[in-house]
Amino acid sequence: MSAPILTVEHLTMRFGGLTAVNDLSFLVYAREITALIGPNGAGKTTLFNCITGFYKPTVGRLTLAHPDGASFLLERIAEFRVAREARVARTFQNVRLFAGMTLLENLLVAQHNALMVASGYTLLGLFGSRAYARAQAGAIDKARYWLDRVGLIDRADDPAGALPYGAQRRLEIARAMCTDPVLLCLDEPAAGLNNRESAELNAFLRAIRDEHGISILLIEHDMGVVMEISDHIIVLDYGLKIADGSPREVRSDPKVIAAYLGVPDEEVAQVEAEVGL
Repeated sequence: MSAPILTVEHLTMRFGGLTAVNDLSFLVYAREITALIGPNGAGKTTLFNCITGFYKPTVGRLTLAHPDGASFLLERIAEFRVAREARVARTFQNVRLFAGMTLLENLLVAQHNALMVASGYTLLGLFGSRAYARAQAGAIDKARYWLDRVGLIDRADDPAGALPYGAQRRLEIARAMCTDPVLLCLDEPAAGLNNRESAELNAFLRAIRDEHGISILLIEHDMGVVMEISDHIIVLDYGLKIADGSPREVRSDPKVIAAYLGVPDEEVAQVEAEVGL
């Protein structure tokens, strides 16, 4: 097993009298695909929001360890700096592309921070700096590389809003990859995809892990996707961790089955027999 890249320790998130996540601890390992699953309302998206800086946890520590030895306490970083400083990228449950921009422009926007630095915050760009020209050419090459990887290079100049839904999902992941993340957080990437598109997504996520060494943390309700590509699964229910292990271990855990069937643990065997599991 590889070293942990993300360590979540005793994370609790409260909204007034509601505890959405309760004393949660787990590890995400480097160069692995970790799935976060559980019934609706289990606290998965709240956890994602804490990791990516949208929420500051009420209690707990989130430590991101880069391969080069750098370490970041995510709960102490301002929201807009998590992606840039800690290199945590995220996609959302609802696709959030710039529909009126071309596919290439969407991927260049993801590299805005690096290009602004290279341009001296516009001054060097205005005067035609060679350093900026090199940075701009590099950004275009990177954008075209990821468009090619998701099979959309032929539509680089088309508006993103004209793509079919499955292609928009792939483009959003490609845009996230243009930020050079060490941790890629995907919120239901297979939502709304047909079987062929799900298979393509599975292959793409494996390639990101295997060829680029990127650690992936995903929320997903499609158990076919989860069981096929995950190295490690964490299961939440009502803000609590009820299982943590390999796909085989989680699949047969009575607490997990009970959570998804909505029955007490002691009734799992009876319900399984009734529905033919």
